[in-house]
Amino acid sequence: MKRKLWGGRFTKRTDPLVERFTSSIAVDQRLARYDVEGSIAHAKMLGRCGIITHAESQRIVRGLTRILRTIQQGTWKPDPAAEDIHTQIQQMLERAIGSVARKLHTARSRNDQVSLALRLYCREAVTGLCQSIRGAQRALVRLARRHRHIVIPGYTHLQRAQPVLVAHHLLAYVEMLQRDAERLQDARSRIEILPLGAGALAGTSLPIDRAYVARLLKFPRIAANSMDAVSDRDFVLELLSVLATIGIHLSRLAEDLILWASDEFGLLAMDDAVATGSSLMPQKKNPDVLELIRGQAGLVTGQLVACLTMMKGLPLSYNRDLQWDKRFLFQAVEASQGALTVLERFLGHVRIRPEASARLLASDALCATDLAEYLVTRGVAFSDAHAIVGKLVVLAQRSGRQLRDVGLTQLKSFSPHLDRAALAVLDPRRSVERKRSAGSTNPRQVGRALRQWEKRLR
Repeated sequence: MKRKLWGGRFTKRTDPLVERFTSSIAVDQRLARYDVEGSIAHAKMLGRCGIITHAESQRIVRGLTRILRTIQQGTWKPDPAAEDIHTQIQQMLERAIGSVARKLHTARSRNDQVSLALRLYCREAVTGLCQSIRGAQRALVRLARRHRHIVIPGYTHLQRAQPVLVAHHLLAYVEMLQRDAERLQDARSRIEILPLGAGALAGTSLPIDRAYVARLLKFPRIAANSMDAVSDRDFVLELLSVLATIGIHLSRLAEDLILWASDEFGLLAMDDAVATGSSLMPQKKNPDVLELIRGQAGLVTGQLVACLTMMKGLPLSYNRDLQWDKRFLFQAVEASQGALTVLERFLGHVRIRPEASARLLASDALCATDLAEYLVTRGVAFSDAHAIVGKLVVLAQRSGRQLRDVGLTQLKSFSPHLDRAALAVLDPRRSVERKRSAGSTNPRQVGRALRQWEKRLR
């Protein structure tokens, strides 16, 4: 029977069914490295404060460092018989350096210990996610740069609306991902709060130095309330919330690209390396990568909802329900990381078909707003211009003509300002070039935005 960290007052062995149900080693093994890093800092502090001798502290740190090296080299394996990762590390340390290892748990509870390990994991996850976001942004910018001159219809309500540069469309997602990266960085400030030293919930009577541990672990702050320190999972909820938003953004991008890849749009050509086929229909070329990214948004959002639901009824302070937080978090982080990584690869193997964009731009009704704005420049109130052009669109559609093909006499019957010069605005390329407002699809502005993003992401 393996010694438990809490077994002192128990006289019976735990029922095997209970042991299996309460074990968390299958999930929290991912915290092995962070648990050891936190323990090294704790051991150094105990020696510095004279709570254990300097020699004992050094011996514990050396033993933990060897364990850490084993974990980093990939030769460490979780013990399924261990209750959790903290217990396994403690047992490994005892086997390595003897009974002095038992002094490591002085002035510490698994409650503050797991919170620290989880915060260290979250901090590193934020760094990795931000790097992956930058990779996806670079891929979007490169795709936008390659096709910067192509004009496509912009859509509202999934109906063709106005001409835009495809680069402008793609850069919209770069902006979304940038907000995601900023939210991650902001969340870091609430992740880097040291809980260690809170003990089980009330702190300790021993003369520990929490500020010293915080410096060792590069945490700018220490938790101000010991009860809050062990029960706080706001940082997990916040990170999950950001990941859910990332998932939604990636799902929206995936949906756009899936539509573009369809024969109906025909805009997106996929390389064979990033597409899949059908086991029945030989002609099929499917955007499975995008569909999985789109579907995965539900998984990540579900982890957020599950964690919120778990937290909503917990009284202070620590409760074992919190064992589930790691499962929610790990799945969401790994799913998000995987989606961003594969998206970067996918975007490097696609191109926009200019011939498809020309087909989608065939109707000059896309430039109806330009025609209304032309009338505004001639002194017509916009609401009146809107009505005039709307009636003109109906006339053209009913007669199966383009707006530019309506006779001059008929044009004049709608407004004396509708002349041949007015019809010159009914061109998609001119439409994007006429845009003046900041942040618009004007080619000069889009070119400037591309250069700014290329410099920013370099």
